[in-house]
Amino acid sequence: MARHARYDRKTALGKAVGLFWEKGYHGSSMKQIEQALDMRPGSIYATFGSKDGLFSEALAAYAEEGGRELSAHLEGYDSIVDGLQDYLRGIACRCGDENAVPSRACMIVKTLLESSNTHSALAAQANSILAAIEQSIAELLEKARARGELVQSVDCGRLARLLQAQIMGLRSMGERNLDPQAMQDLGNDMAAILEGFRTHH
Repeated sequence: MARHARYDRKTALGKAVGLFWEKGYHGSSMKQIEQALDMRPGSIYATFGSKDGLFSEALAAYAEEGGRELSAHLEGYDSIVDGLQDYLRGIACRCGDENAVPSRACMIVKTLLESSNTHSALAAQANSILAAIEQSIAELLEKARARGELVQSVDCGRLARLLQAQIMGLRSMGERNLDPQAMQDLGNDMAAILEGFRTHH
């Protein structure tokens, strides 16, 4: 029975991510949350404590899924730099494809922008997730530098911050519904940033 409840929680969280990602924290009413999760208000409060509790868990689940996606993507490459470059191009292509789900701006960035003046706890959570992502990109770059893929002089922390700024900007550009070719060009231009730090034997 306990296993069933845990599975239901995971399913409910997945549905909550979809709703909050599309509508944001303030744009999602309790009525919409009840419908999306197919749960009664009492069950939602019993399971997640509050709307804030549900949103916080959904945001964490979204971030974890993003981390798993990046790790799985990099497993297909011998070169970390090649993998990161294709990952950047892939984000651009998804953002430029209106049929792709999701082409919406990153939920973490949206949360930071939406809640920075209205909900400091959620803004702080989004900020700490972004800091952790930046750190994980920096660690990947350090690994690539140790392998001799990047020049030794590269400041991995600074480059990781630049790449994160590019990714955040790119996902926001996805909201503008630009021409797919324009998005693809952006992805290639972002990949070229890494190329500039590569060692060429």
